[in-house]
Amino acid sequence: MITSSEPVLQTQMPTLPDQEELVRRLLSDTPLLADTHDHLLQVVNVLESYGLVLDAYSRNLIHQGNTQLLNPFPVFRFFHEGFSVERLWNHLLGDRINFEYAEYCQKAMFWHGTGGMDAYFDSDEFQKACQQVIALRSRRDPLLRLVNTLYPGFAPEAIRSMTTIYALGLFWRVMSDIFIDLARRYRIGEVACVLDVVHHIRDGLVKAAGSPIQYEVEIGGESVRLLPPEAGLTFLVDVAVPYVEAVFFRGMPFLGTVSYNAQARQISPDQSQFKYGALYADPVPSMGAGIPPSLCMQDMFRNLPDELSSWYETHGRSDADVHVQICVSFQKSMFCVTNAAIAGTMPHPLDTLDAAELAANQAYAEAWAGRLMGCQRGALL
Repeated sequence: MITSSEPVLQTQMPTLPDQEELVRRLLSDTPLLADTHDHLLQVVNVLESYGLVLDAYSRNLIHQGNTQLLNPFPVFRFFHEGFSVERLWNHLLGDRINFEYAEYCQKAMFWHGTGGMDAYFDSDEFQKACQQVIALRSRRDPLLRLVNTLYPGFAPEAIRSMTTIYALGLFWRVMSDIFIDLARRYRIGEVACVLDVVHHIRDGLVKAAGSPIQYEVEIGGESVRLLPPEAGLTFLVDVAVPYVEAVFFRGMPFLGTVSYNAQARQISPDQSQFKYGALYADPVPSMGAGIPPSLCMQDMFRNLPDELSSWYETHGRSDADVHVQICVSFQKSMFCVTNAAIAGTMPHPLDTLDAAELAANQAYAEAWAGRLMGCQRGALL
């Protein structure tokens, strides 16, 4: 038997960060995502691709808000750049941006209904504005007049949905600019680590935090304010945070992946317990019809920066699983966005010395860390 006095090197698998570690990172301004060069390359480039996609999403949703309110047959709602036979043909062939994913995100926000905007929907002021819109449209729309008589709750619900669409368009307009500017700063060396990415997004969110969210429509020569300045709705608290809650955490179970049968009990009856959001998702975009994230991955694939495309060629199975790789990178980037949102809404500065403020920050970080414990923490390594 041959023995050696040399020590045997053993590789130790990294352990998932526990709740205490997540709290420590949030309170010490340490990024949730491991600060490595590969992570930086993936996050910045995939967010640049996503920023280009969000530019199209936001333009389309804002266009819908301006032109499609109470349209009973919005079959051309995706043609915000103008209708043409060529665009219609490309649309039918799938050679286009998949705006269905944008609508999926809007439906998640609308269905879960968190934040100040949803609370305002239940106010008397919003209900009065809805009735004003319905009365103006009914003058020239006998179908709407009939439907509103038979089902008085239908039109107000459609107006609430369109208002959410418009607000999401405003939100994505800001996020698109933030992500594209992030890539610009990365190219010139101003963003050199994952923490810089988090700070850039945090600063962008904070800068836009107080921007008003307003929605005004013109019908028959008259203007109606559905989200007036008096509502006091703002970008960060009333749209950005509800978006993170609805899309990053809760999401919606996809048809064909779980049973909607109540007897099967595969879906919780409590929406607040939903765990189908981007931070929980398994990175398996099937590219099958009806799986919304697959549509988003395809949109980003069409806009991949060369640096990230080259990186994927030497990782995984190259083009064979590029959509899965994009999904993994995208999930990592969404942890950075969540990290930035938490930092931007921290009750008090992290360097405070006041005991009460420190306790408030601790409680806030612990609450978020508890939510993150059920997420795909392996993506953080």
